[in-house]
Amino acid sequence: MSQLMDEIEECVPALRRYARALTHDPDRADDLVQDSLERAIRKRGLWRPSGSVRSWMFRILLNVYRNDLRRQRRSPAPLSLETIPGGDPAGLDVQPGRLALAETARAMQALPLEQREVLLLVAVEEMKYAEAAAILSIPIGTLMSRLARARSTLRDLTQTGTPKLRSVK
Repeated sequence: MSQLMDEIEECVPALRRYARALTHDPDRADDLVQDSLERAIRKRGLWRPSGSVRSWMFRILLNVYRNDLRRQRRSPAPLSLETIPGGDPAGLDVQPGRLALAETARAMQALPLEQREVLLLVAVEEMKYAEAAAILSIPIGTLMSRLARARSTLRDLTQTGTPKLRSVK
């Protein structure tokens, strides 16, 4: 069982990276990873050595994330300080690279959840299509289709600017 715990521990940096990309909120991402780790440890008896621990952990994280989204839809969202007008200090000299990164991050957040999940697993976490499809419980063809749509939409959003961000469905 200690080998399982060691493998779970090795997954933490990738889980944090994926959670941050999904939530776009470092605190919420850390909570998501912690909840996922707690669930994995509590349910470690359900893990079967026939698959990879990494895939199992990503599946747990994704399930916890989706459950949280369902719960949030039923309750009002708290106001973020970042949404208050005038939150950015005037006159900051922002580098073009940071602007492009921020634009890409906004565009990724505007993608439909199904496309964002696929894009993050394949492009950011560099998972093979089969592993990502197994985590998401979808056929590889569906994964490839969602990935193509996500890349196309992301390309359109980042090439034409932010006004289109609101029109993504």
